Amino acid sequence: MSIFKTVGPIHYEGSQSDNPLAFKHYNPDETVGDRKMKDHLRFAVAYWHTFTGDGSDPFGRGTMRRPWDRYSGMDLAKKRVEAAFEFFEKLGVPFFCFHDRDIAPEGDTLRETNRNLDEIVDMIQSFMKTTGVRLLWNTAQLFHHPRYVHGAATAGNADVFAYAAAQVKKGLETAKELGGENYVFWGGREGYDTLLNTDMALELDNLARFYHMAVDYAKEIGFDGQLLIEPKPQEPTKHQYDYDVANTHAFLQKYDLLDHFKINIEANHATLAGHEFQHELRYARIHDLLGSVDANQGDTLVGWDTDEFPTNLYSTTLAMYEILKMGGFRSGGLNFDAKVRRGSFEPEDLFYAHIAGMDSFARGLKVAYRLIEDRVLDRFMEEKYNSFTQGIGRDIRSGQTDLKELEAYILDKKEIQSRSGRQEYLHSVLNQYLLNV
Repeated sequence: MSIFKTVGPIHYEGSQSDNPLAFKHYNPDETVGDRKMKDHLRFAVAYWHTFTGDGSDPFGRGTMRRPWDRYSGMDLAKKRVEAAFEFFEKLGVPFFCFHDRDIAPEGDTLRETNRNLDEIVDMIQSFMKTTGVRLLWNTAQLFHHPRYVHGAATAGNADVFAYAAAQVKKGLETAKELGGENYVFWGGREGYDTLLNTDMALELDNLARFYHMAVDYAKEIGFDGQLLIEPKPQEPTKHQYDYDVANTHAFLQKYDLLDHFKINIEANHATLAGHEFQHELRYARIHDLLGSVDANQGDTLVGWDTDEFPTNLYSTTLAMYEILKMGGFRSGGLNFDAKVRRGSFEPEDLFYAHIAGMDSFARGLKVAYRLIEDRVLDRFMEEKYNSFTQGIGRDIRSGQTDLKELEAYILDKKEIQSRSGRQEYLHSVLNQYLLNV
């Protein structure tokens, strides 16, 4: 029995189509370079925003009208599974993502909670077999329940640490059972609001111990998916330990975890950290840390995590530029960690939002591919850094010089000639590609 009765399968109709329930740019079987578009983009739907979000905010209760909301408890969980897989199939996405508490309610004990989870996981597994939709990643929800008021792996209470560890153990088992291609750690409350009551050294050490336990257990059970950490600078805590990609990189290096983790980068989290999305992607790419992406955008006029659907073509193009430069996703993909606005409360709005995001990244993919194929930015950078390919620059780059030699080289030079960075020119070129591809 159909849940989204007014919507049929979404097809590609091209840029001239005026059908709001059709793709204008996302043509899944179109070849871009050596891959089909669907294999470049590897889209996923976020279970939490799409099927459990109710539109509530600190100033108002939920507004979303969902056909499944008349149910409760495990009946609600089962109806959401039915709705989810109908949505995945009609939208034509190959992947989905979830937190454990998105898909099944908590019981009075962890044992009862796990029984609930097992029942829904069995149901999900059956739908996965019949639809072919796969699990991009799952994660443990370690931030909503009051037990996590002071964190999970960084809590000041060993019982909370143990509960979180047991929850992650179950999450890794679920990932293996469902064939998850990744497993994500997002430390929603792994941080602090004030250092007056925080032993930062102990909390960071405990967080590392927690991650090492997860690495060991994943090996023990034979889960070979990629482990990912998702950085965020703040909100809900004032300062979260996985602040941004560089901070997470330093943490992984210090605690000997670099060989086991890559990073899941969210666009809106980059904004909150004071970075452009491309900056976080570039840093991760050049350090071989880019694992997967949460595809959304924030509002630069609003200082919190608005999780909007990605429609900024500059952002999607430059994101795909970094992903293509990496050689494309391995196990990762583009997960729409995004929610419809509170005023977009009809079920059909879920389709409109995802179509907009998918078209935006499809357009970005094609523009990024052309930029790389034509070597537009590569040529400019080669000219900018040309002095490091010859003479004293080559010696600097190869480590064949020292401070005394550099002083002798530069001491009597009367003038240093610099080249224009031509930022405005490069923006105009990018505009040309966006308009013409």
